[in-house]
Amino acid sequence: MPVPSAEFKKVLKRLGESEKEALLLRAVRRDAELYETFRFELLADVTLAQIQEESADRVHALFNLSVSGRLLNRSLVKALRASVQEAARARRVTKSKQLEIDLLVYTLRLCLDHYSGQFDSGYDGFYRAVARLAARLPGLILKHLHEDLWVEYKPDLDDVLKDLHRRKKSQELSFELPRELVLPD
Repeated sequence: MPVPSAEFKKVLKRLGESEKEALLLRAVRRDAELYETFRFELLADVTLAQIQEESADRVHALFNLSVSGRLLNRSLVKALRASVQEAARARRVTKSKQLEIDLLVYTLRLCLDHYSGQFDSGYDGFYRAVARLAARLPGLILKHLHEDLWVEYKPDLDDVLKDLHRRKKSQELSFELPRELVLPD
């Protein structure tokens, strides 16, 4: 991100209200994430729950619309990658790390509930991508959330990890896949 110079700030302060408004409208037309950020911060009727619902709908659509039968494993990996990016975008818009984690858990649940049959296919790209996300999630939970919230995520994450460990591909992973979310004492 570029850092505005002192000269830029001076010129910006000298602009009139209508010129500032025109610049702002032009900027939000070009950048959807900037628009979403301003929409969340400025409009009182746009809530965190609404942003979460919109992002969850986009994640759901990624799996339903972009997944095709011919190269199913590859399209599932792409949809998973795009879902992780959508969760990160929602975090940048709202500054809520819990929202990002909720969307990542939702993504994992979606993968396990609807596409776990692909874990046993000859191609292991989708399984590895889901396992990598599941291995990354405990660290995110413990690092970014308050300890009172850890217990809420434990059952879901433990189910996901247990399901991933049941597959024979879990022994072939090049990274450590935890067996459960271990909560510090």
